[in-house]
Amino acid sequence: MVFENLSNKLQDTFKRLRGMGKLSEKNIEESLREVRLALLEADVNFKVVKDFIATVKERSIGQEVLNSLTPGQQVIKIVYEELTKLMGEHEAPLKLADRPPTIVMLVGLQGAGKTSTAGKMAGLLKKQGRRPLLIAADIYRPAAIKQLQVLGGQLDIPVFSLEGADPVKIARQGVEYAIAYQRDLVIIDTAGRLHVNEELMNELKEIQARVNPHEILLVIDAMTGQDAVNVANSFQETLGLTGVILTKLDSDTRGGAALSVRAVTKAPIKYVGLGEKMENLEVFHPSRMASRVLGMGDVLTLIEKAQSNIDPGKAKNIFDKMRKAEFTLDDFLDQLREMKKMGPLDQILGMLPGNMSKQLKGVQVNEKEMVKVEAIIQSMTKQERANPSIINGSRRRRIAVGSGTTVQDVNRILQQFEQSRKMMKQFADMGGKGKMPKLPF
Repeated sequence: MVFENLSNKLQDTFKRLRGMGKLSEKNIEESLREVRLALLEADVNFKVVKDFIATVKERSIGQEVLNSLTPGQQVIKIVYEELTKLMGEHEAPLKLADRPPTIVMLVGLQGAGKTSTAGKMAGLLKKQGRRPLLIAADIYRPAAIKQLQVLGGQLDIPVFSLEGADPVKIARQGVEYAIAYQRDLVIIDTAGRLHVNEELMNELKEIQARVNPHEILLVIDAMTGQDAVNVANSFQETLGLTGVILTKLDSDTRGGAALSVRAVTKAPIKYVGLGEKMENLEVFHPSRMASRVLGMGDVLTLIEKAQSNIDPGKAKNIFDKMRKAEFTLDDFLDQLREMKKMGPLDQILGMLPGNMSKQLKGVQVNEKEMVKVEAIIQSMTKQERANPSIINGSRRRRIAVGSGTTVQDVNRILQQFEQSRKMMKQFADMGGKGKMPKLPF
């Protein structure tokens, strides 16, 4: 889950803070010391952490907190607001040209994921009604051009390449091709190096001078850690970045790059990569990310994902059944299949507010687990699927043998079903009563 370690530590700190009836300056300083350590452990740049804590402290020891009826919540509110500000405050949409095509130049070090990000970005913008063209200007990395062509083929997006030409010529002629064939958006996949060097920067400056891009986006691996700031600064000073794309934010990363790069370079984070699939690129919303870091969930992104991936008819059918307490194991299997379309479940759980994500923490929907879930449920009788409460010890043994699994597997699936049914019933009831789930603070 994105920022999982940081999120857990901040939530533990704030839980203690909420338990205090009245706050003193000493309480606040002790809590902010914990916040400071959590941010440093998450690999956030030291200077960024220092400035952040100083700002939060100044606001927290003011009258708005000490005189508040809920001082703990006031401090958390201040941390949320400052965290949002640190990451950019508002989302930064792509700058579109007055006269197409809009030219986007992706830059970064080798291994950051530029080529796959170029494909993901083209796919995302195509869904928004654009007519993108991908330009393969990385002539140094083996198979880079072929990789972009494969991605373009999957997305039905043309890829411009020029055998034997230098990157500057490829970029310039690619833009001319886009104009001739009325492509309104151009994404240039440039070469990277293992580290920042003069040769790389000179080539990128020359491409910039010849095609005059509307956006120069730095693609940076969120796992880079502290060095992300140095890399970002080098590209910013040489090219003048208009934005940043963070990749691999779904990995087991401390996530400090996301909180540091924006503060140091002042270049907004425009997109984040949250997985390897082509649909795993999202517009970056600072307020939503701050909400997720603090355990408040991200219901808006969850709704957007559901709207674009889940069949409305199936969703309504399941919702109605939950309201009437008719949710069966067949419905549970359908629900898992639909949720799987939305992406890795740990990411979906991270968007749920309060303790709701913890209620489904054990549920898995990876490929292997889905095969197992289907085998177990399909080994049940119709009566058992409709009324799981009748599944006793002997029935569980029979189901395990029939599905090629163990009794423990069957027990786990039944437990996950119960957890899912309870949580989805909460959502159904809230939908009927117009309530929002209770937030952790």
